[in-house]
Order: sequence, then structure tokens, then C-alpha cells
Amino acid sequence: MAAERIETIKTLLVQAEEAHGVYETTELNGVYDQHWPRWYAAYAVEHGMGALVGREIPADQLAEFLTTINAEFEEADPKPIESWAAYAARRIAVEL
Repeated sequence: MAAERIETIKTLLVQAEEAHGVYETTELNGVYDQHWPRWYAAYAVEHGMGALVGREIPADQLAEFLTTINAEFEEADPKPIESWAAYAARRIAVEL
């Protein structure tokens, strides 16, 4: 069950990544969105993240968490062998 939940969260994060790519292209004219965790969090909350973690989660809290785990992922030495989405999904499932 935990593995299934992690995979579902990962899928949602990948969907957020894809939708955000469209947003950057169409709305930001290809400019990198430095505030992407806020966008991902709003998307994830809107698309059911609360149900996946078993409780309502504010987008601000999720954005802060995404910022933290992204920094940890980027600074890890050695780099995680899993994708960012898999890493983030596992952390979200366990810690939120």
C-alpha cells in the first residue's frame, strides 16, 4: 500500500512538472520560474494531494516542503539514483 501511494504521489508530481513546463512556455515566455515550488504545490493540492497524504495540506506548507527537499536533493552527495519526482514522492509520503 505504501509503495502504491508513493507511486501515485510521484505520478501527480510528474503531471505537475509537465503542466508547469507548459506554464513556463506559454505564460512566462520560456523564462525559468524560480518560484516553481509554489506553482507545483498549488497544482498538487488542486489535483488531490490531500487525499494522497491522508489529510488536507495547505499549498504554502507543501511549497515550503518542496523547496526544502529540492535543496536536499540537489546537495546530496552522492546524488540520489532515483528521479526527483520519486525522491520527493517518497519524502512526502513519509513526512507529510
